[in-house]
Amino acid sequence: MKVEDIKKVIYTELKKIAPDTMPEALKPDENYREILDIDSFDALQFIVAIDEMLGINIPEEDYGKINTIQNLVNYIVSKK
Repeated sequence: MKVEDIKKVIYTELKKIAPDTMPEALKPDENYREILDIDSFDALQFIVAIDEMLGINIPEEDYGKINTIQNLVNYIVSKK
């Protein structure tokens, strides 16, 4: 899976959680939870959706490592 495909999945899932936002406008190093005002419940739903869509398992202890688009993409690439 290409990085652009991963980003597309991320943006689609973020849009579902925060429908009135433009996740694709985020800079790679911005904290998507802060910028899009995503609470912890929605953040968990987002991670679960990413797990399911991409067929990976993100353990809870890794949630703090994936707080930006770039960190999340890098994490997913390392798991694939």
